[in-house]
Amino acid sequence: MIIPERSLKNGERAVSRLRELYGQYGYTYYKMSKFEEYDLYVRSKSFLPSEHIPTFTDTDGKLMALKPNVTLSIVKNAKPASGALEKVYYNENVYRADSGAHGYREILQAGLECIGQIDLHAAAEVALLAAKSLEAVGGGDYLLNLSHLRVVTGLLIAAGASEPASAALLTAIGEKNAPAIAALCRQWGIGEAYRRKLCQIALLRGGPEEALPPLRAMAANETMAAGLQELTDICALLGPLARHVRIDLSMVDNASYYSGLILRGFLPGLPRAVLSGGRYDSLLRQMGKDGGAVGFAVYLNLLERYGSEEAGCDVDILLLCGPSVSPQRAMAEAEALRAQGLSVRVERAVPEGLKAREIREVV
Repeated sequence: MIIPERSLKNGERAVSRLRELYGQYGYTYYKMSKFEEYDLYVRSKSFLPSEHIPTFTDTDGKLMALKPNVTLSIVKNAKPASGALEKVYYNENVYRADSGAHGYREILQAGLECIGQIDLHAAAEVALLAAKSLEAVGGGDYLLNLSHLRVVTGLLIAAGASEPASAALLTAIGEKNAPAIAALCRQWGIGEAYRRKLCQIALLRGGPEEALPPLRAMAANETMAAGLQELTDICALLGPLARHVRIDLSMVDNASYYSGLILRGFLPGLPRAVLSGGRYDSLLRQMGKDGGAVGFAVYLNLLERYGSEEAGCDVDILLLCGPSVSPQRAMAEAEALRAQGLSVRVERAVPEGLKAREIREVV
């Protein structure tokens, strides 16, 4: 039986659309266990969003963990052929501590990872799929923010910032806190010219045509110029979808994880990013693997609150059949509607909490 897409909840519809999208680009489905050995996450805690990991002891005495991250599992098992790329997509639950409450949350994610010798085409294709993912789950109204860590770190290198100064300045840039940037520059003896540039980078935000020219004008070394060139080339390769792109170099809050391109996607009405990702070569190096990696995740649990109230309906039609309606008639009425591709629930009364697009009474 084929279930009409409109009868699915937002997260389920998104999974269906994303699987089709990623398959069109040659990504293969990756299925994994709900848990891994705890040691995998202990060795890679700096790459995790939280140090709190739900654990349990297996029957053989091994300490196991419900997975807080999909990427670590994929990278651990990645074996791209020499010169080739390993391209996989997934939809999985992860388990993380809730920052706003005590306990853990189960979070449904879909996403993809591209691992191997990453070139401009591979990076641009991932950015393109990030844009198309937002379009698939949210329609035409979305924003894809792009940053590049090499642009920011290149400027810090040019400014002569020490490692402690760079760490503090990256935090202030991530917070778009110009007064803190100015104070840190004074504290660490960074000159006025670089203070202005660091503040400009933190606060600058706009489309590629608006934001990239002033950034290119302040390129201070090869590191910064290379990052800007890659951003420029990726935006060009996005074609018409680049109109949804905003350059935002303040996205540096995961500097220990990302090593280049950073992606973050937004849908109207949602309080935080529904998509995040980027390039993370350093994780591969830590796990003893060559090459690079780039990918992103879509947080499907956020989509249940997205869109109109109608989009979150449980059923197309609630058919209320009075006591005088025979089972034969109730069945016939419901089947006639289902033959039109509608989802139908038959009841004697309205169930508490059920959302239906339409309620019809049969008497």
